[in-house]
Order: sequence, then C-alpha cells, then structure tokens
Amino acid sequence: MNPVGFVFGVHLHQPVGNFDHVFQEHLRDVYRPLVERLAERRFFPFTLHLSGPLLEWLEAHDAAYLDLIGRLAAEGHVELLLAGFYEPVLASLLPADRVEQVAWMREAIERRFGVTAKGLWLTERVWEPDLAAHLADAGVRYVVLDDRHFLVSGFERDQLHAPFWTESGGKRVALFPIDERLRYLIPFRPPAEIGAYLRDLRTAGRPLAVFVDDGEKFGGWPGTKDWVYTRGWLAQFLDCVEALVTAGEVRLTTPGAALDTVRSGGLAYLPTASYREMEAWALPPAAARRLAVLEQELGEARIAGPDGALVRGAHWRNFLVKYPEANRMHKKMLALSALCRERGDPPAARRAIGRAQCNDAYWHGVFGGLYLPHLRAAIWRNLALAEGELRRGEGLAVERLDLDGDGAEELWIHSGVFSALVSPHRGGVVEEYTMFERGINYADVLTRRRESYHEPAPGRAGHGDAAPTADGTPSIHELEQMVRLPRLPPIDPCDRALLVDRVLRGDVTLDGYAGGAFESVACWSRTAFHVTLEQSAHAVEVVLHPNPGTSPPAAGLLEKRIRLDQAGELTVRYRWDPAAFPPDALFCPEISVSSQVELDLTPAADVWTFPIATMSRSERGFEETVQGHSFTPRWPVRTGESRLTVRVRPSA
Repeated sequence: MNPVGFVFGVHLHQPVGNFDHVFQEHLRDVYRPLVERLAERRFFPFTLHLSGPLLEWLEAHDAAYLDLIGRLAAEGHVELLLAGFYEPVLASLLPADRVEQVAWMREAIERRFGVTAKGLWLTERVWEPDLAAHLADAGVRYVVLDDRHFLVSGFERDQLHAPFWTESGGKRVALFPIDERLRYLIPFRPPAEIGAYLRDLRTAGRPLAVFVDDGEKFGGWPGTKDWVYTRGWLAQFLDCVEALVTAGEVRLTTPGAALDTVRSGGLAYLPTASYREMEAWALPPAAARRLAVLEQELGEARIAGPDGALVRGAHWRNFLVKYPEANRMHKKMLALSALCRERGDPPAARRAIGRAQCNDAYWHGVFGGLYLPHLRAAIWRNLALAEGELRRGEGLAVERLDLDGDGAEELWIHSGVFSALVSPHRGGVVEEYTMFERGINYADVLTRRRESYHEPAPGRAGHGDAAPTADGTPSIHELEQMVRLPRLPPIDPCDRALLVDRVLRGDVTLDGYAGGAFESVACWSRTAFHVTLEQSAHAVEVVLHPNPGTSPPAAGLLEKRIRLDQAGELTVRYRWDPAAFPPDALFCPEISVSSQVELDLTPAADVWTFPIATMSRSERGFEETVQGHSFTPRWPVRTGESRLTVRVRPSA
C-alpha cells in the first residue's frame, strides 16, 4: 500500500483593531513555539497562512519571526496560503474587492518571503458558488475548505480524500476538503488516536488526509497551552507522525504538491456553506434552540453519520439579518467601496476600506467579535478615515436611499467632516453619527438581545466544569456548552440608536428602566414617520411627523425636527400635545452613544444615565461588556416642547 499523504496546516490570525497585548501573548504562547518546534523537528513540509493584520503587526514588532518563516518557505519546507489580506469573508465583498484583497496578500507574500502563493485559506470557510470565478481571476489555483461543504451536497465521506474541481462562468479552481475528524482529533486527543486514524485511512486506500485549521488551538484556546506544550501533546504528536513516516505509512505533503500527484475526485458544485458551528450561530435564538433539540433527538451517532450533514443551520450572511449593527457596517462598507472606485480609488481610502472588511466584527459565535466594542470601533474608524478622504472639502448634502437594504428609505446626511444616517421608518432615530476627525461613530452601540446560550441548552441541567482529562482536553465547542448563567441578563425593548423617543409613566424607576423592565405610555421606535427636508447652505433640518393612522393614537402627537449643520452639530426639537398623556408622565428621548457626549437641554431636565452592558459567551466563558452609555432627558409632558443638542467632546 502507498503511504497516505498528510497535509498539516495552520491559519494564524488576529483581527484589525485587536489589542497589542493579545498579539504579543499569542506570539509568545502559540505562533512562535509552534513554528519553531515544527522546524526543530523538521516536520516538513507543512502549510501556513498568516493573515494580513497579523503580518503587518509582526513586521513592526518581530521581523525575526517572519525571517524564520521566509527561510522555511524559500527552502520549500512551508507552503504559504493566500486569503483576503485583511481577512474578510470574501463572499460578503463586491467582486472587484474580492480580487483586490487576494492580490494584496499575494504581493505581501512575494515581497516579504520571496515566494508565489497559489492556494487559498477561505476565511471562516464561507463558500458561495460564484467565488470560483473571482478566485480564478485572482490567480488562485486551489482552496482549502471543510468536507462538510461536500457532505451537504450528498458526497460520501469516503470520497473526500482527494482534490476536486469546480467552476463558475467557465473559470476553474481546485477544492481540498478538510477532514472534520482530524479537526476534532488535533490537538484535543492523544496522538495515538490520530496515528490510528491515519493508519485506517491508509488501509482503506485513501490517498490523502487534509488538516488545516486555526493555529490558536495550539496554545491560544483555554487549556491548550498546558495540554499542547507542558503536558507534551505536541512532542508526542511529532514523534507519532515521524514514526509513521519512517514506517512508510504516512507521507507529509502540501495541497499544492497533492494537486499534482493525487488523482482528482472529479467535479463538485458546492452550495453556500460554512462550518457546522457557524451555521448554528447564524440562526436566530429560537431557531438555534430548535436545531439543538432536533440534533439531540436524532442522537450523537446519527448526527456524526451521513444524515448529520443534512441537518443545517443558516448561512453566514444571516448574521446581517440577526444583527442590524453588523448590517449597517457591511452596507456602509459596500457603499464607500463603490464610491471609492467612482472617485479614482485614492490609496488611503481604499486601504482603509480594506481594513474595514476584516470579518471578525461582523458576526458572533464563540469567537465572532461583534460583541467586542474595540473591534467594531476599528471598523467604524477605518470607514470614517475612508469617507473623510473621499468627501474632503465637500458641502452639506442629503441622499434619500435604502442604504441598509431592508426595503425602507433612510436619509444619508454628510459633509466633509461628518456622516449621519436618519431612519424615518424607525421613528426618526439616528442610526449612525460619525465624526471623521475623531474616527468615531457615536451610534455604534450594541443592543442587548436574548441569545440562545443565555438559557440552558436542551437536555442539559445547570452548570458543568470543563477540565483537562488524562487522555485529552476539551475543544472550544465542548467548552461553550459547559457553562451556564445563573439568571437571564436584561434585554432591550427595541434596537438602540440616538433619539429613541418615549413617554414614560411617572412611577418608572431608573433601575427598572436600565434593566429594560418597563412599559412605555408611548414609544415611536417602530413608528414610520413622514419626512420633509428644510435645507440651506449651512444646515439641513429633517422634519418628522408620524404617518396618519399611527397606532396607538397618542403616537401621532409628535413633531420631531433634527438639525445637522455643516460641522455635524446635532440638535433636535420636539413638540407634543400634553393633553394626550397622563399628567404625571414624562417625555423621554433616549440617546445611546459609544463615547461620552454632553447634552445641552432646553428647558433644563433631569437626565438618567447608565452603562449599556451585554452578557455574551466567548472562548473564556461568559463576559459582561460595556457597549456604550445611555442618556435619557426627562421632561414633564406638561412642558409640551423641548430641545436638545448633542455635543461631542473635543479630540485629544
């Protein structure tokens, strides 16, 4: 029997905007020891992908590490992989941006390491059929992606130990299925189990076994540093593979070499897909719980078998439905990318848009960074840099368009110094308020929502502890199922923005309000407003009234005037009928902001303020994160009118 070809590859990544200390810790605990020990033991060849944000950081902080990788690549010991440079989900980009992101990575690899990369690591393994043509246009010869993509199409698992070919528009790329079994064995199970699995593949006549996965699981995930290094898993794994190679049972290879030596599995057309966990995370909470119940009813054995591949969640793009905050970033990025190309693609703006395409802040699972304010802030900072560059010197302008793609019109108001988005169909709230010089979107606040993991998983009671065992360590996906909350966190009655207008009873307390445990006498957050514009050279005033027939009747008794001047100063005036509300009620517009602001109020009013904190699950367990701050002026309804101005604090 011929030896089974074994592809061992790792993907190393840190997102745009992550903290320096996170880069440093992962370099110390994962990236350097892993590559150095593979090199010391001459575990060659292996496959490696470094993301663009990590590559840029290493250029500035540890060029010697890159020199080591360069030497290994030049000697043929490492096969480097392409991706979008700033690690975007390629399927979420405009076609020209897909090609450009890959071109940036190719140029960086050639410049820094002196080799030409032809294979591609597909970010989050998010595949859409039309990607094939764009990847071919970008010079990609092959892609590594999950075997699940094939299984959901009806392929049998035993077929998936060879490269396949696919096409779009007559343009071809090869596809390598990553073996899910290896993803769950490495590095969580003893090397003897991995060796036995590779021997089984050889005995069955399978020519190839492909493992390419996150490098962070080799010391960055909880418990893995101790397991992989201190308790000796990596040394034992290298010993095991060396013995298999010496015995002629395993041959180390790379996808590029295998494409030339392993017979093709044939033609494959794959559907939109990602990895199993991602598809579950993309579901709304109720649907995610139904999927969990279904999987439990089918049983672990059946889910692990061929039927399990046909039980699926949603596709990655559903995060843009599940989280409007992600959708606003995404649609603003698409709009600015198109504007940038219309205006000749100035390099500073184009690179900033590229950084704003980094995937992590657009989704949420165990690792998805939507719940991390510093990652969202990095996206908005780069969008502000790009838009400021593209609009430099422009006067005040208003565009009426459906920017977020939800079927309702928004007002995009901008000048050379700011950009704002007003949503008439949501009660005239301000969904974006970006000051270019500061690089801040003051409306970048995550709404507190119920997540499926807030409640105990079906069939699981209480809490559990995830601890290393004598023969393995739990994977990140096992860890996420083991910790539960003692109580449900608060959720918001409606999506957060600037100027969410309510009338509250006089007996509503600050604690009840901050905890979302209150009812409004009237709330306009889901009310469609009729809009007219009053515009001059120096300011634009958006005049809003609830549409006729608004229910409840009291909701119609409001006039709202939002004024934005050339410098972006935001002022709103309200008028309402005091007789329409209980005499002890208060008119309470809520302003949710990502950074501290000052309010100028007329007449003077008491202001409720509190931090907006979410409870989310990450690889470290549950984390409470402050997403922004709520400011709510409280005017007695008898005043009948009020005015407020939002003043941003000067930049340092």
